[in-house]
Amino acid sequence: MFVVTNRELKNPKRYPGLDLFGSRPNPKGPNELRIVEITKQGDGYLAEPVPDELTLKEARMLKRTFRLDIDERQVRHGSLRVACQLMQQATQQQRHLLVYVHGYNNDMIDVVKTAEDIEQLYGVIVLPFSWPANGGGLVSGTTAYLNDKQDARASMDALNRFLDKLHFFHLKLTEARKNDLWTQADGEHRENPSAAQERFAELLHDDCKVNLSMLCHSMGNYLLKYALRPTQAASKQLIFDNISLVAADANNAEHQAWVEQLQTRNRLFIMINENDFALQWSRRKPGDEQGPRLGHHLKNLTARNARYIDVTQAAAVDNAHNYFTGKPVQRNAALKTLFSLALEGGRADHGLAYAADINCYRL
Repeated sequence: MFVVTNRELKNPKRYPGLDLFGSRPNPKGPNELRIVEITKQGDGYLAEPVPDELTLKEARMLKRTFRLDIDERQVRHGSLRVACQLMQQATQQQRHLLVYVHGYNNDMIDVVKTAEDIEQLYGVIVLPFSWPANGGGLVSGTTAYLNDKQDARASMDALNRFLDKLHFFHLKLTEARKNDLWTQADGEHRENPSAAQERFAELLHDDCKVNLSMLCHSMGNYLLKYALRPTQAASKQLIFDNISLVAADANNAEHQAWVEQLQTRNRLFIMINENDFALQWSRRKPGDEQGPRLGHHLKNLTARNARYIDVTQAAAVDNAHNYFTGKPVQRNAALKTLFSLALEGGRADHGLAYAADINCYRL
């Protein structure tokens, strides 16, 4: 598993395994990104930072192997190898890719174990983006919560840098194959551009077996909200097939202003549990901006591009905050199917009852 992070990375000789990750932003600044490869090793983990720069020889090899239209003298960061490796793995194993942005109070053990659970439950390949949530637990109370909100806001440019890189490599890795398919379609219908375009769409649909989606959980949605603020934010680009905003720890009020900036090829889901204990606790935090949370409020559901899904009454959800892993999905097959479709780029809203009066689907 690879993790993209703007956390500080400590000396791996003194801090082995997941202790490599600190709880503060990278000392070079919160926009500084690193990639770490994490491997399960017995009861623990091996964590190895990916080198910042590839050799020119390796960059040329990757360009040739994956038929990339890049200048290997300029595009030779470690992210190039990681992107190629992930796409190759997804294609060969016929698995979808999922970007996971975690929430408040998550240390790296939480992040990695949740990512592992998602992979095991849904068969996707998870690429976590980890920002410096303090992982201090509820004993730290309001101070820790507000500090994490500050760290989330400070991480918005790091998230945008990551998404911009993701978008760039996804385009480059699919470009050559698209050109091949267009050549085939055009060759079959040289005298009919309309038929060639239709055939191209058909070939593309049949050929593209890997979907790219994103899951933002809890305060990860607050981070995404702030990442959308810059005019040229990468988070506004058409990158994902599906985006799932789960248990969103962001204000319900005026959420449509930032949610409607998100683009997807298929669906944007907002999952709501009115009994979410963590969001009820979050709601009690001080501050003028701490209104009813988007992830537990069934009023004002007005974002035109979103499909709101209420899981409050779904069996086994109860007051859970994380209901896409653990007991809720283990005990409720319909809930697991819902998330399986959402996280794989599918149409998770199909077949659900629709409450037109509040613009919400119900499980």
